[in-house]
Amino acid sequence: MKDKKIKKFQFKININTLFIIIFIILFLFQIFRGFSSQIKKIMPEKPITTIVKDIKDKKVKKVEIIGNQLIVYYKNDSLATSYKEPGDSLTKILSENKVNPSDIQIEVKNIDAANGFINLIANILPTILMVAFFIFLFRQAKGAQDSVFSFGQSRAKRFNKSLMKIKFADVAGVDEAKKELEEVVDFLKNPEKYKKVGARTPKGVLLVGPAGCGKTLLAKAVAGEAGVPFFSIAGSEFMEMLVGIGAARVRDLFDNAKKSAPSIIFIDEIDAIGRARSYGVMPSHDEREQTLNQILVEMDGFEPNEQVVVIAATNRGDLLDPALLRPGRFDRRIIVDYPDLEGRKAIIEIHAKGKPFDKNVSWEKVAKRTVGFSGADLENMLNEAAIYAARKNQEKITQEDIEEAATKVKLGPEKKRNQSDYDKKLTAYHEAGHAIVSHFMPHTDPVHRISIVSRGMALGYTLIPPSKDKLHETKTHLLERISVMMGGRAAEDVVFNEITTGASNDFDQATSVARAMVVEYGMSSLGPINFGPTMDITEWGKAYFEQNQISQEMMAKIDKEIKKILDEAYKKAVKIIKEKRKLLDQVAQALLEKESLDEEEFEKIVGKKNQNEQTSSN
Repeated sequence: MKDKKIKKFQFKININTLFIIIFIILFLFQIFRGFSSQIKKIMPEKPITTIVKDIKDKKVKKVEIIGNQLIVYYKNDSLATSYKEPGDSLTKILSENKVNPSDIQIEVKNIDAANGFINLIANILPTILMVAFFIFLFRQAKGAQDSVFSFGQSRAKRFNKSLMKIKFADVAGVDEAKKELEEVVDFLKNPEKYKKVGARTPKGVLLVGPAGCGKTLLAKAVAGEAGVPFFSIAGSEFMEMLVGIGAARVRDLFDNAKKSAPSIIFIDEIDAIGRARSYGVMPSHDEREQTLNQILVEMDGFEPNEQVVVIAATNRGDLLDPALLRPGRFDRRIIVDYPDLEGRKAIIEIHAKGKPFDKNVSWEKVAKRTVGFSGADLENMLNEAAIYAARKNQEKITQEDIEEAATKVKLGPEKKRNQSDYDKKLTAYHEAGHAIVSHFMPHTDPVHRISIVSRGMALGYTLIPPSKDKLHETKTHLLERISVMMGGRAAEDVVFNEITTGASNDFDQATSVARAMVVEYGMSSLGPINFGPTMDITEWGKAYFEQNQISQEMMAKIDKEIKKILDEAYKKAVKIIKEKRKLLDQVAQALLEKESLDEEEFEKIVGKKNQNEQTSSN
């Protein structure tokens, strides 16, 4: 392999040297032509009869003969040039004109060698250029041919144990998934232990979960722990413009993995090629389906495939083909979800290593503050906190830095916008309305932070993160959430007797929750019926989406139920705003003065939230 690279390098050098030599020759030729033209300007050309007359008049000191050209040196140090007929001799010309040749010095210079070289270059140079041009074309054609034949080769990257530094100890918050993958690694390291009891190696492990929860990180940890060859490729890398290339790459990938068995193949974003195949009149994609079919055959076909484990990751597990998910292909389906409280603590501890934190930082408080954060969000939060501390020239990262970073991760950076006093007042009452309604609702979580500082597209925000990781949502809590979303518009209506466009995003979220309650969750007077689209799997294993057949009358009832929920929630919000108007004014005034209020500052104004009611709701 090394010798081929050396030969290829030498060939490139020779070709490049050839082009450089040709360029130098052309450059020198141009210089020579320019030099000749300059000589002609210095030496005026005279007829041969004038030269003979000057020689007769004793004005000429020397004559040089270069082929048919005569260079005449005058006694006054001037120069002139002239030409004689080919075959004529200057001595004969002088004798015929009765001039004694011995009166002047005559020098004859032989230029046959120089003329021969110039003629040789003039004849060979076009041939050299033509040969070089064809060599260049052949090299380009060979490169294109090689790239065409390499389409079918797998583009998977191979990693060895020495190249991967990430271990299972560097992964936290996904203990169940980690345990499953540890068993797979142990299968490959100690196959005899499992064969003794009749167990076989799992052929495939599918990691399913939201983005940023650690699927790819788990795969890296497997690569670092396995001690066997690890092939990594993205689902999109199988696809190509040419038909059949994806299937060829799958075959090549599994062939390489089998040669290196025991080994692991990791396919990231497998939904790019593993989506459910077409059904009936639904549109199809032949190249993607051929690639999927080849994966199905390679994972569980006629050829044995015992020592190759396939690990795949996706955040769209609902779109995968049922044939791909059956036992014998992907034997294990592991859910990688958002970390719980203990998981967030463990993730924060891993990413906090190497960063100086203030002793007053409470990781318990940070973990409770970050409900709904993925592992990637937590890592980004701590990195942003470190950047924020460095910007302020601090030696340690404080709790305030972490709080600012957490807000930035979810809502974006602060924006200083030029707002009029009236706009600021509107924003202050809008956000205060959300906070007041939430505080006096019996089953909502405590208000964490209120601000009228613009972030992202929002002019202000009210953070009400969940106080606990909830597995279920109740109808009561969802209705109160909708009322909280309506709190901003209710405050505008009560205080200013006017409504603005600032509540459009609140209505969008509130309508989505209300529609889900009616259409999906069965939380309305229409009963426990799902009115939304569903995915059905036929007895042949084919999946397709089917829209439930809903009559126009039922659709009108659904719209009526959604409107009923929203109207009742808005009335509750208006009622609380009117009852707590004084507190609303105080909170809005504090926001206009400080721009932001944390939980403690807010509760100093409105009082502590009823802990008994809050606990009973959970």
